[in-house]
Amino acid sequence: MTFELDTPDIGAWREGNVGIPGVWRFHAEQPGRNVMITALVHGNELCGAWALKGLLEAGLRPRRGSLTLAFCNLAAFDTFDPYNHDASRFLEQDMNRQWSDDRMAAADTAERRRVAKLAPVVAQADWLLDLHSMHEPSPPLTLTGMAPENVALAVQMGAPIHIVVDAGHKDGVRMRDYGRFGDPAAIAGGVRSLLVECGYHGARSSRDVAQDQCVRFLALSGIFDDGECDRLLPGWRLPDAPEQWVLEVTEGVVAQTDTVRFSEPFQGLEVIAKAGTVIGENDGPIRTPYDDCVLVMPSLRQARTGVTVVRFARRRKA
Repeated sequence: MTFELDTPDIGAWREGNVGIPGVWRFHAEQPGRNVMITALVHGNELCGAWALKGLLEAGLRPRRGSLTLAFCNLAAFDTFDPYNHDASRFLEQDMNRQWSDDRMAAADTAERRRVAKLAPVVAQADWLLDLHSMHEPSPPLTLTGMAPENVALAVQMGAPIHIVVDAGHKDGVRMRDYGRFGDPAAIAGGVRSLLVECGYHGARSSRDVAQDQCVRFLALSGIFDDGECDRLLPGWRLPDAPEQWVLEVTEGVVAQTDTVRFSEPFQGLEVIAKAGTVIGENDGPIRTPYDDCVLVMPSLRQARTGVTVVRFARRRKA
């Protein structure tokens, strides 16, 4: 697949202003939420970096609370090659599986050391928007975790069409589930976190989706005046989704061998009509568990033993 999205020049924004490279925080005089937007958790997911670059260049400053913008895995991004982009996803380990105290404390890989530096900043956020993109061409998805409050925020955002309710990955904790973001009491108190998969890594449209999600998230966050984000970021908001679907993940398929495969080149969001349909091999047949089963983010591009290669979901109208 052709990688069409240009590489953003973020040289002017690498230093940060909080003593951590790539991290910027802006405070308002009035109290309000601590809002954070993150990008480049994976070094080949450029769409979020484009969005953060645009926010910084626009000079956004919150009216209330604070706004934090973070380019996360700079070291992996520095290795980016559009002709071999999978190789720059991470240096040693997937950064979005290292958000637990024991893995941070180990500090035995580049990603774990970087997560340990970012964690105190992430822990201070009340609202988090984590921008990602996908291995395969697919419509964008919002991943909410299991909290109904996050699902409600995703619906309030008005886009994209598909909202995925899932418990994460067996091979480690994601940023959007870290600390208070996975604490029911904190969520009941107003903490929110969304992860948005903006489309295929190399699609120019993924940048458009990332920008759209930023303006929607910031407009709802309460740290700006009404209409201010759309005025400061003209052209960023895309049309609302005509409808939204909630995809409730019931289980995932974890690779049992490095030779796991699918029976077809699935792209994601396929609805498999009949329970028991064989969709691949994983040390035995991979079968759909129920009728009208939705395939969420099927991909073998990073497949190896222990990695989730597809998730199964039931769907309902939002």
